[in-house]
Amino acid sequence: MKIWLNGSLRDPDSARVSVFDHGLTVGDGIFETLKARHGRPFALTRHLTRLATSARGLGLPEPDLDEVRRACAAVLDANPMPLGRLRVTYTGGLSPLGSERGTAGPTLCVALAPADPAPDTTAVVTVPWTRNERGALAGLKSTSYGENVIALARARERGATEALLANTTGALCEGTASNVFVVLDGELHTPPLASGCLAGITRALTIEWTGAAETTLPMDVLDRAEEIFLTSSLRDIQAVRRLDERELPTAPGPVTAKAMRVFDEQSTADLDP
Repeated sequence: MKIWLNGSLRDPDSARVSVFDHGLTVGDGIFETLKARHGRPFALTRHLTRLATSARGLGLPEPDLDEVRRACAAVLDANPMPLGRLRVTYTGGLSPLGSERGTAGPTLCVALAPADPAPDTTAVVTVPWTRNERGALAGLKSTSYGENVIALARARERGATEALLANTTGALCEGTASNVFVVLDGELHTPPLASGCLAGITRALTIEWTGAAETTLPMDVLDRAEEIFLTSSLRDIQAVRRLDERELPTAPGPVTAKAMRVFDEQSTADLDP
């Protein structure tokens, strides 16, 4: 396995960052996760655009997107595999202990790991914690992932693969690493970005390709939705068959199944939509 770190490919044993890297000490970093099939990343341009947006939101130096492209290509070429999880991490770099950022410049790491195709359906749970839609990190793909780790651990304890969260107003927001869509009266809806959810790449493509509406939704919409599905870079579109104790036995339902077909067709036709 070869990993890109600060300008070159390295073996895992030599791909090390300092214990004073700001991404480690205070979570001062951003990241992107992409799906790669047979060495070809999906929606790379959109992911790089979001990486730059997250960097600006966190006050990090603007990433050199040409370098990130070269790094992704080098890692994919060096690690051939049928399906991979390509991870780009960009941090505040070597810094003093504490919140103040140093002057050494950012750290850029690109790594790849094998991935398994996501099943068509999954189980999810709701959790009592909320997203702060007005917080400084709202909508940013930040490495400050502690809240997600806790919520996902709760989901795993209950036999699920994802946890869904409300925001501080009680509106449906997102999953720990996914966006959520619901079907109401045959129509497809997903929370708007104002809810505090991440501007997911798969979310945006699903909206474009299916005409889903961005709608502010109360959390209890999950109890009456005819269908529910998740979107993310590794899940694509994944139907929910169980939410907490509620079974959705026909998952994927007709609207979800159509969305899955459309997404598969469109994403196969254009790897960088």
